[in-house]
Amino acid sequence: MSDEIQTGESFLEEMQWRGFVEQCTDPEGLQALMDQGEAVGYIGFDPSADSLHVGSMVPIMGLVHLQRHGHKPIAIVGGGTGLVGDPTDRTEMRQILTFEQIEANLVGIKENLSHFISFGEGSSDGLMLNNADWLKDCSYIDFLREIGRHFSVNRMLSMESVKTRLEVGLSFLEFNYMILQAYDFMILNKRYGCRLQMGGSDQWGNICAGIDLARRMNQQEVFGLTFPLVGTSSGAKMGKTAAGAVWLAARRTSPFDFYQYWINVEDLDVGRYLRLFTLLPAAEIEKLETLQGADIREAKRALAFEVTKLVHSEQEAIAAEKGAAALFGGGSQEGSIPSSQRPSSDLEGDGLWIVEALVAAQLCQSNGAARRLIRQSGVRLHGEIVSDEMYRLTAADIRDDRIALQVGKKKHHHILIG
Repeated sequence: MSDEIQTGESFLEEMQWRGFVEQCTDPEGLQALMDQGEAVGYIGFDPSADSLHVGSMVPIMGLVHLQRHGHKPIAIVGGGTGLVGDPTDRTEMRQILTFEQIEANLVGIKENLSHFISFGEGSSDGLMLNNADWLKDCSYIDFLREIGRHFSVNRMLSMESVKTRLEVGLSFLEFNYMILQAYDFMILNKRYGCRLQMGGSDQWGNICAGIDLARRMNQQEVFGLTFPLVGTSSGAKMGKTAAGAVWLAARRTSPFDFYQYWINVEDLDVGRYLRLFTLLPAAEIEKLETLQGADIREAKRALAFEVTKLVHSEQEAIAAEKGAAALFGGGSQEGSIPSSQRPSSDLEGDGLWIVEALVAAQLCQSNGAARRLIRQSGVRLHGEIVSDEMYRLTAADIRDDRIALQVGKKKHHHILIG
């Protein structure tokens, strides 16, 4: 893997090429700031669990690219705002966490982020800060007088995140979230010279509120940049599977299962995900994007390896790749996998109905059970989810003289073709 900056390419140019930029408050002004030297930018992360998940990968990679281009990234973990809860993209109030729960979650999130960002004391080393450090001791009356007076309730009510929640109910606690996030930006600008806030496009209103507050209180021009909300080409939410969220912590999602998630992404998403979630250079990504048909598996393997390497380590990525090869393509561990023999003639003509193959391999008890599992995304062929219950196996499905079937997480069977 190469993470070198392309010659002459600025941070904004690379972010545009990779598909990160949804909106920017002032692209020319931000570019001018970065041309002057090191800039400081931040992103906030919600400490609602003891690990971040794949859905957080876009903002994380935003900080990665900021640091790669010689700028200083700040990761804010919302120990203070987490006690209030962000109403954005929510139809109901978030569960209120205790101080103890948030403190435990902060430890896990810092572990996640340390795989991506170099934290330290150097000029471009990243900082990880907890906004509870400046929020928890605020006097309510003083906060209202000094900060609250700069906010218009009419304007807050016009924000999309607020309007959506008003239809089902928005607590006064959550209504304050925008003010607290804006206050974070103002404080970071004042104390650390931070002049850029980044986040998902659903944070646009909160980011603009922070820009306005920093301008009013610090007389400082600051900037906002938002990322598109990334899903799958079929409209599913990023990082969600039938088994639940795909976590960045190995204790919650194993490196092997993490690798398999990326191997199984939809074909139409591979190129976009290579740009967003890897540090591969443009020329290599563009080459992988040209692959079609069965060759797209090569692009998926590159995607899975590079993302697993970033999140877990190169050693874990190699182990996951070898494990997948052993299970789905033959390998040194193949002797432990149940197998059966079939003549190549079974795959001729219309081929072999996969439902029949699953029953014959004793992976399913009946045709009906096999079809239900396929509809539930519970069947894999060479590690890739089978979505068509009428799928027929042909010679094109043979790899290393075998067809590798999987049901659930632990049931495997190799059909050896003779």
